[in-house]
Amino acid sequence: MPLTDTTIRAAKPADKPYKLSDSLGLYLLIQPSGSRWWRLKYRFQSCEKLLSLGVYPEVSLRQARIARDEARRLIASGVNPSAERKAASAAHANTFKSIAREWHATFSPRWAPATATRVLSALERDAFPHIGNLPVSAITAPQVLQALRRVEARAAYSAGKLRQFIGQVLRYAVATGRAERDPTVDLKGALATPPTKHMAAITDPVEVGHLLRAMDGYTGALTTRTALRLAPMLFVRPGELRAMRWADLDLDGARPVWTIPAPSTKSRRDHIVPLARQAVELLRTLHPLTGHRPHVFPALTGSRPMSENTINAALRRLGYDTQATITGHGFRAMARTILHETLGYPPEVIEHQLAHAVPDALGAAYNRTRFLPRRHAMMQAWADHLDALRTGADILPFHRAMV
Repeated sequence: MPLTDTTIRAAKPADKPYKLSDSLGLYLLIQPSGSRWWRLKYRFQSCEKLLSLGVYPEVSLRQARIARDEARRLIASGVNPSAERKAASAAHANTFKSIAREWHATFSPRWAPATATRVLSALERDAFPHIGNLPVSAITAPQVLQALRRVEARAAYSAGKLRQFIGQVLRYAVATGRAERDPTVDLKGALATPPTKHMAAITDPVEVGHLLRAMDGYTGALTTRTALRLAPMLFVRPGELRAMRWADLDLDGARPVWTIPAPSTKSRRDHIVPLARQAVELLRTLHPLTGHRPHVFPALTGSRPMSENTINAALRRLGYDTQATITGHGFRAMARTILHETLGYPPEVIEHQLAHAVPDALGAAYNRTRFLPRRHAMMQAWADHLDALRTGADILPFHRAMV
């Protein structure tokens, strides 16, 4: 007799698995644990085989019969339903979406959490709806471009970043043997180039002096005041400054340094920041207040560092337009310009201190200790120069012999 839902619900587990037969090879396997599995017994090319059709009640009696009938149609047409299922599963595993998630899971542990979230969100929002279900080996440049055009209409910069992410996924597919090539290389020049937007920065030495004097007059919290004074002196990225940890500082050595650990840097490499005498004095002054906590600049509550908006908020409080005049990131441009044009330091030394990848003659893009003695001297000269600008001293002319 064919099964009914009443019969299935009334079935009790036994010490051993047993079957409740339906019809045409379909039966329900009752396990001692109480789970109920649909199975289809069939013959293909004279061999007896089994096909799993799911678990009751997630797969109802009616759904199991529909799956059985579909499998029997495949058998009648000479197709093994088990092999068909495996092929379909393999095809699903090789979709852009599945490989993108695999790529993200593989590489995102090396990124900052915010970066990992931003990359996956961009793919989920702007790539998966359009190419996510396509086999990665069959994706074409026009299909990628069509997805990118939708983003370009909203933000040209975001379209360019999305193209990079898609290309990285496709190159990963090539490297793992699931695609022949990356079609995004054919899209060079297909997207509009967004206008370059530079971070607001002050590079005129006289105006820098005005800014430094204004910062000295800041009346907010000591942590913010210290971070504000260190920002131009160290010219690291704002996220690196606010995440500074006491454990990463060596204030007692002959040449004090701050070693920013790889997870906190954009390049994912340790970066050494020589500390001038003035920087050490500021940090020692702050230590009694925050030295018992991991971060040099902690948030008021919790274990997190201060907010990413703290420096810019302090600059706005001092009357500076952070959209047009100066931002926390703009201190990097300030230092790069004045160190080269006024103090005469060579670009390669400055770029290394900025933690930028500058290939040398041997092809090494970045070496954290390269130029380190010169960088120590440069950072002390820079702090001294800022002091001179702060007090309104005459601006020194360009003089390369000072290096």
